[in-house]
Amino acid sequence: MNKKTALMILLSLLTVSGCVIYTQQEPMTSFYYFNEKADLDDIGKVVLVELTNNSTNPTISSTMTETIYQALQKKQLFSISIMNKDDIEWERMQIDDITSYNYQKLAKIRKSLKCDAILFGTITEYHPYPHMTMGLRLKMINVKDGQLVWAVEDIWDTSDNKTEYRIERYFNLNSRSDLAPLHKELMTVSPIKFQKFVAYEVAQTLNNNEMKYSSLY
Repeated sequence: MNKKTALMILLSLLTVSGCVIYTQQEPMTSFYYFNEKADLDDIGKVVLVELTNNSTNPTISSTMTETIYQALQKKQLFSISIMNKDDIEWERMQIDDITSYNYQKLAKIRKSLKCDAILFGTITEYHPYPHMTMGLRLKMINVKDGQLVWAVEDIWDTSDNKTEYRIERYFNLNSRSDLAPLHKELMTVSPIKFQKFVAYEVAQTLNNNEMKYSSLY
């Protein structure tokens, strides 16, 4: 019996018994894009601009920006820093209008912030109750050539069966097996844990071993 056949039999047995194997490499959200011509090795430093907040929660912008920053830091793909809205460079460089930037303005960002790419986006919605919901739209642009490197757009809703499944998978991967059920329940009532889950899924789409296109783009 060869290794491939043995593996298929093992997977079948685990499926029948109710167990599921998850791979650390598999991104958990489907709605993302990575430019196949982009080279992350060419991006040494990324500036994460504080997210625009379209929700009714006044503090979610700063907290979610920080949470995404921490999740991306753990990937160790590039150096990353945050530009907050109270930063003097924010007003001077008119960061709010970044979506309309041309090559000249991007070159100015590169020189002023000493970065290779800029990551920005919007919290399209956030509801902590009656069930937790988070909508995000993110884009990373290479300021050297103006190319879109990476983008994510999705809505996480704890009342959705697919999101619930992904939450369970997240804690199976990141928690002790005896504590996973408890953490899963806490996640559905804890804004901080929910935000960490969302940020983790966002960061997982930046997989330097296997980049894939989604059906969104």
